[in-house]
Amino acid sequence: MLLITALALPVGAAGAGLAWVLLKLIGLVTNAVFYQRVDTALVAPGAVHHHPLLVLLAPVAGGLVVGLMARYGSEKIRGHGMPEAIEAILTGGSKVQPRVAALKPISSAIAIGTGGPFGAEGPIIMTGGAVGSLFAQFLHLTADERKTLLVAGATAGMAATFNAPLASILLAVELLLFEWRPRSFVPVAAAVSVATMLRAPLLGSGPVFPSVGELHLSAAAYGLCVVSGVISGLLAILATVLVYAAEDAFRRLPVHWMWWPAIGGLIIGAGGLVVPQALGVGYDVIGAELAGTISLGLVVGILVVKTLIWSLSLGSGTSGGVLAPMFMIGGALGAVEAQVFPHVGPGFWALVGLAGVLGGVMRSPLTGVVFAIELTHRFDALLPLVVGASAAFAVSVLLLKRSVLTEKVARRGFHLTREYDVDPLEVLFVDEVVDDDVVTFAPELNVADAVARLDADAVARTQRLFPVLRDGRLEAVVSENTLRAALEQQRGASTVASVATLEPVSVFADDTLRTAAHIMADAGHTRLPVIRRDDPTELVSVVCLQQLLAGRVKDLQEERDTERVLRLRTPRLARLSARTARE
Repeated sequence: MLLITALALPVGAAGAGLAWVLLKLIGLVTNAVFYQRVDTALVAPGAVHHHPLLVLLAPVAGGLVVGLMARYGSEKIRGHGMPEAIEAILTGGSKVQPRVAALKPISSAIAIGTGGPFGAEGPIIMTGGAVGSLFAQFLHLTADERKTLLVAGATAGMAATFNAPLASILLAVELLLFEWRPRSFVPVAAAVSVATMLRAPLLGSGPVFPSVGELHLSAAAYGLCVVSGVISGLLAILATVLVYAAEDAFRRLPVHWMWWPAIGGLIIGAGGLVVPQALGVGYDVIGAELAGTISLGLVVGILVVKTLIWSLSLGSGTSGGVLAPMFMIGGALGAVEAQVFPHVGPGFWALVGLAGVLGGVMRSPLTGVVFAIELTHRFDALLPLVVGASAAFAVSVLLLKRSVLTEKVARRGFHLTREYDVDPLEVLFVDEVVDDDVVTFAPELNVADAVARLDADAVARTQRLFPVLRDGRLEAVVSENTLRAALEQQRGASTVASVATLEPVSVFADDTLRTAAHIMADAGHTRLPVIRRDDPTELVSVVCLQQLLAGRVKDLQEERDTERVLRLRTPRLARLSARTARE
């Protein structure tokens, strides 16, 4: 763990640098395309009037370039980054191609800078993850260690982009690591910390969307947070369905996928003609939503147009992230709700909507809550955000099979679970599931007699593996197959000791069933002798693979079996029960 943590420190620094480079690239392309100037400041289209043809055709040109880069560079740059990172972790041994690290930020800067309604966080996750993976590939590391460095680079870039270290760590736990262990958590936290510290001189240290003003919370407001969360969850479902409906529609087109991003760009351009502010990353619009200064007409336009152009164009396979669009769409939903709900504080309902949509779309409610707080430093909104994000998460889980991230992975033929649970094999120890009645053989017993006992003893026929004891001490083990094979080879007069396995692989009685399962998998055995830790020659029993299922059976029983433990009893019912008992 300490070695990987030390390696994660430079990965975190690289992630911060890559975040800075990507944001500058986006600013450079946006300024060049929409304002015809050389500048790296992060601006959005729509600040001034643009020629309609520019608004319509710039996203098409950007999509065409992205399609060409994907076709002749690497197809891995398509998509919004996180599913690709997940796929690399699950199926690729956390190995990312070097060209992805170079092509992903460039393609994303072009897609977003030419008006694509996407965020920078997805590309930086894939780019930072690629750098962490490449660094790990030059070292002699395991797949799990490469995964840790990949996630360290991805979350470091995220933390530097949004100045949100805790949300980035939660994102790693909820979406990327697929575990909650010190061996991965500590290195990722170290990388995120380094990236966040470096962000101050590179991009500033304040909140990305500062929000001020007192909040006036009431019981009614908390109840409406539930309503807002339900609406956010429904919007999240709609956006997810639109993304994959668009993807299915593009797959049916009689043209190569290289042209899909350009067609998606045409959809973006058409939306930009209606609401130019829906183009690009849109940090200025998000800031206005959270400050409560956005107009109703613009916020309705953002809610409708941004949702449509983001979901439909993302289905084309272009390059861009999902977080910033979710911020904008969720903030717009909350701003609309603010026209109906009672006033709590400036931008309050936009903040609740932001956390709700993020929790519903990504199925990461904790990440949504912490992101909302770190983006605005609205720590006094913690409980309302928890209520809203949890309600949205519940709606999404109940009505939609998979999230916008896991659906893409599932469509590529991989199963992905997002639920964390205590391994039932960690609950029970080996000595709790084994039998006391064990058949053993003496080393001097001949093979023919041993086989005869197998045929006569019902317990022996099911045990299959037999400890060989000398003076009551474990010396070896022999399997039924070995004994019968020796008999067929005319070795019936040979002793059991001559065909037994000395120094057998074994488990301790106080090992967990999970440890036993690991030892079985590593040794390739389905049955093992069980011994005492303080005296390895003292036999306890034999454990088999079927007995390991006892932990799973217990878990299923706790999940399915119902019982009433306590009963409310009135004095009259108590007297009646006592009288019935006497009779």
